[in-house]
Formats: sequence, C-alpha cells, structure tokens
Amino acid sequence: MNKPLDASMLTLAQQLRARQTSVPQLVEACLTREEATRDLNAFNEIYLTQIRQQAEASQRMLEQGDDVGPLHGMPIAIKANIALAGEEMHAGSRILRGNIAQRDAEVVRRLKQAGALIIGSTNMHEFAWGGTTRNPHYGASSNPWDMDRIPAGSSGGSGVAASVRSALATLGTDTGGSIRLPASMNGITGLRPGVGRLSTEGIFPLATSLDTVGPLARYAEECEVLFNIMQGQPQPGQLSAIPALAGLRIGLLPDVHQQVQPDVAAAYHQMVEWFCAAGARCQTLDVTGLEQAVNALVLINLAEPASLHAAWLAERPQEYGDDVRRLLQTGLGITAVEYLQAQRFRTYLRMQILQHFRQVDVILVPTLPFTAPRKGLEVVKLGDRDESVLTGNMRYNALASLCALPAISQPAGFDRDGMPIGMQLIGRDGAECQLLALARRFQQEHDYHLQTPARLRA
Repeated sequence: MNKPLDASMLTLAQQLRARQTSVPQLVEACLTREEATRDLNAFNEIYLTQIRQQAEASQRMLEQGDDVGPLHGMPIAIKANIALAGEEMHAGSRILRGNIAQRDAEVVRRLKQAGALIIGSTNMHEFAWGGTTRNPHYGASSNPWDMDRIPAGSSGGSGVAASVRSALATLGTDTGGSIRLPASMNGITGLRPGVGRLSTEGIFPLATSLDTVGPLARYAEECEVLFNIMQGQPQPGQLSAIPALAGLRIGLLPDVHQQVQPDVAAAYHQMVEWFCAAGARCQTLDVTGLEQAVNALVLINLAEPASLHAAWLAERPQEYGDDVRRLLQTGLGITAVEYLQAQRFRTYLRMQILQHFRQVDVILVPTLPFTAPRKGLEVVKLGDRDESVLTGNMRYNALASLCALPAISQPAGFDRDGMPIGMQLIGRDGAECQLLALARRFQQEHDYHLQTPARLRA
C-alpha cells in the first residue's frame, strides 16, 4: 500500500513544505487507497475531478510561497449530513436526494480556509439515527478489520475512511456516540466536543440539544489540529502542552469489569494501571442514576428527531428505511411529560457529574462494552447475560451526551479476534484540548493507533 499515508498529517505537512512530497501525490495516494478499499463502502461520493484540480492549484500556491495554513493540501472527508457548497447533502436519505448545498457548513468553511481539500462525502446511517451504517439507500459500510462486522454508526463511513486512510482525517457528528462508536470499532481516535463548542450551522440535525460535530483520525494530534481550526483558534497548528500524569485525578465508574467483555475489561484495567504507574490517582465515583441514563438518552433521541421529521413522516413515510421510519414513528408517541422528565434527568445527571469534577480531572470508561458485532446481530453475550447492541452502544456514551460534555475515544487494545478496543475519557466543559493531550501522551507510549487492518499490510 501507500507508505506516505502512514505518517501523521503534521509530518506530511513538513514534507510538503520541504518538497519531499506534493499535494497531488498525497491526493493520489488517498484515491488509490479508496479504490483498493471500495468494497468497504466508506464513501457515497468522491469528488474526483474537483479534488485533482484543487490538488494541482494547492501545489502551485505552495510553490509560489502562498502557504494557506496548517491543513494546506490535506485531503479530508466529511459525513454526508455536512454541507459542501455545490454538492449534494443528502444525510444518507432518499428524502434529501438532489439537495444541493448553497454554501459550506461553518466547520467546512474553516477547514478549507486552513487549506484542507474535501475529497468526498462519507456513508452514514440514514439521518444519523442508528449505530450500524446499514443504509438502505446507499448500502452498508463494512469494518476494515473484519468485513463481516459493522463499523458502527452513524458516522460509520467516516470511521472506515479514517481507519484505512482513504482520507487523512474525517468529520463525523455525535449525538449519542456517533463519533466515539466508529472510532472504537475501527481502531482510530475520535473527539466528541462539548455541545456548542463547534458550530453545527450547515449540518442536518438529529437531536439539536445533543448534536455535536468533531474529527476522526488515526492520530490524536490530527484530531487536535482539526478541532483547533474548527474552533477558530489563532494558532491552530500549535498543539497544547501534554500534562503531567503525576497527581492527575482519574474518576472510574463502579462495576465496569462486570459489565463488559473480558478483553475489554483487560484493556480497561491496563489503561487504569498505566495512569496509576505514572502517578495518577484513580478513584471510583459514586454516581447514582446511571441505569436511567440510556433510557433518558433514547427518549430525547426519539422525541427531537420526530418533531423535525413530522411533516415528512406524514407525507413521505415510504421513503424512509424501515428501521429509521419505525424509530421516528415511535418518537411521535413520546409525550411532552416524558420528554421533559428526560430533560430534567439530564440536568440532575449533569449537576451530579459537575460535582464529581471537583474531585477528579477526567473520567475513564470503555467506549463500548464489546468490540464490533457481526452484521445483523442485535444481541451480544456478556458473561451470563444478553446485552442489546443498541443499549450497549449507549451504555458508556450516554454520560457525555446527556451532560453535554467533551469526550474522546482512542485505541487501547485488541480482543482475541484482533478487533480494536476503544477507551473513552470524559472531561469538564471546555476540556477538549486536555483530553486530546492525554490521548497524545498515551499514543507516545503505545502503538495501538498505528496498527492497521491486515488488508493494508498485504
């Protein structure tokens, strides 16, 4: 395969400026990788003519001394619910086919302003309401580590593209875990910023009180540069200082080992031990109501999309995929009382977690209780009990989603079948760069993020 794609974007940026590679070479390497992995169905569309023309123009600018910014010439892919001016933004649906974006989403505008080239639009679960990226209109995406398994969702195509490096980084959206889930199942890093930290203008919503947008990439440092740019920081290419681990206070949730697969428990224990060996102090938090968190998240995630889709559901129900139509129709039956109770629970849980953040700096949980399930599997065995894939997806992701807090999932091991395991750090409001710096520190000492699917090693 293409060795240049193994390097971090920061290294590639240095090579570009040293004339050791060129923008067209980088773009062609990504296009070659996309062609070689097309059976994974990561993309809905590759902007082939445009990206090649833009690559040539970007290279000429660089040679003439016009350096646009830290992403100059870097091929980035965006999820199909994120607007790119002049291109179709269909959000994985049949209903929005032919919907040509009139202008870029704000985060896309900022990436392009920093020199990024948008290589294509990635596959997603229809209207971002689902965790498998089994799309009835654009086909199912597959996990690059095992094609018989799901890549998660709803940003599954973004997760796959970042994993195989058919784009150097991608954008996804996260409502109840849709960045963190694909990051975990595909062996990459994914950042869910806190609600409101990045603009969602120009992004088709799922549940507006929960929605966020964020980066997925192999390296935490790549995610940090993209986050800085999308946030509008004045020196986006400058990485934050890596904090000392000695004295860092890590919050843990009770009974994690009893709620996850043994290999996930082992990876979780290994990360806890790594923190402790470096001088961090780990303590178990007494959090009440966690068992209600998934229910509250599901209620909100049913009601808010249903309100958005009510007219289409009445007029064009046959144009939805069966699973999404059922979820949206179920949402129409959520009462105002149920919705408000769920939102009150959010407030209660957030206040409780903010109190805990007076005693700890970050909270460590697995991203998922299991690794990527096989396609079509609705229940996963966890010890002597069955866990629904839907509720399992939300078990540890509901905390940051409901509390509107930032969280990062990063590679932290592999199970006995060679499937990636992700671990999640949750931070205080505004702690995105702290989480990214901690992920960078972990990646300095571990190479899980550098491992690649067998098909890329052939």
